Amino acid sequence: MKVIAQLIERITHGMHLLGGVFLITMMVVTLFDVFTRGLFTITNGSVDWTILGGIELVKYSLLFTVLFILPHSVSRSQVIVDLFTERLQPRTKKVLEAVYIFCFGLMGAGMSYSFYHLVGEAEMSYETTQDLLIPLTYFYAVACFATFMLTVSAVTYTLSLLFSKKAES
Repeated sequence: MKVIAQLIERITHGMHLLGGVFLITMMVVTLFDVFTRGLFTITNGSVDWTILGGIELVKYSLLFTVLFILPHSVSRSQVIVDLFTERLQPRTKKVLEAVYIFCFGLMGAGMSYSFYHLVGEAEMSYETTQDLLIPLTYFYAVACFATFMLTVSAVTYTLSLLFSKKAES
């Protein structure tokens, strides 16, 4: 089990780094798009360096940023309010956290199921993005993988919370 958890950790860490690349890409595309639109306006349309599909690039970069960062962060970024749990036993706190994280896994499973069906629908209808004409099956398949990894990561962390003997601070 420990080997599987380490493998999942490495995959989700790589996804986390890739999510950061998508975030930087989104920022650069946005800045360049604003600059080129401003240049277009200043020159009354004589210099047209605007990006075709810039809005789509930002939209899908945002989607992948969120979906790729979530699997790695689900076990690291939860805020625990001690006001409600200060009198509970440590084991009870771990069980409550495990239930909470497991709900993230359920959310990921539902999203993965939806994206899986969207892949088939987009494939049958040959649906593409509006400006760049990229088939949406690619985007839905990547999103399906990312949400599946969210489920796997959350369930793995839930199991480690429930069955680990170490006391956490």
